[in-house]
Amino acid sequence: MILEAVLLAAGEPLSLERLLEVFPESERPERDAVRKALLELMRDYAGRGMELIEVASGFRLQVPLVYSPWVSRLWEERAAHYSRALLETLALIAYRQPITRGEIEEVRGVSLSSSIMKTLQERDWIKVVGHREVPGRPALYATTRAFLDYFNLKSLSELPPLAAPRDLDAIGATLEQRAAQARPQTEFPDV
Repeated sequence: MILEAVLLAAGEPLSLERLLEVFPESERPERDAVRKALLELMRDYAGRGMELIEVASGFRLQVPLVYSPWVSRLWEERAAHYSRALLETLALIAYRQPITRGEIEEVRGVSLSSSIMKTLQERDWIKVVGHREVPGRPALYATTRAFLDYFNLKSLSELPPLAAPRDLDAIGATLEQRAAQARPQTEFPDV
């Protein structure tokens, strides 16, 4: 019950270490006992209006996604809609990190808006993790724990696999072939 109350009051993910710290040292349970209690809570919440999940930063209580259409009506503000450019940039950083702004621009084929990088940093989804050892020492960007937490991931290995790159020439040839097969025959047989 103590773990449940602490997680409910926290409003953010709590690591196992942080959960242990809420107990006075003389009453602190064993690490395995806390983990077992958390797993039991996860099972207890299954199929209910609340769930306990583990994300990169720890454990948190949240409303299951299936109930979001109803719960979202409690807040008047609209859900954030992100531009395609922002999502492409975030995907490049997530899958190719660490990556420089120049490398992102090279892959996308367009210059990168400063506002996109600013938005991603303000949301704490990306951060500078170093600098490339080349002239100009461009910043290297990577995702953060907040990124993983927001998308309900424990680690980057849980990201969905990337789709295989498409060969545009092969796609074009296939489309032309299908179009040719669909054209009506205009020649008449000899009579």
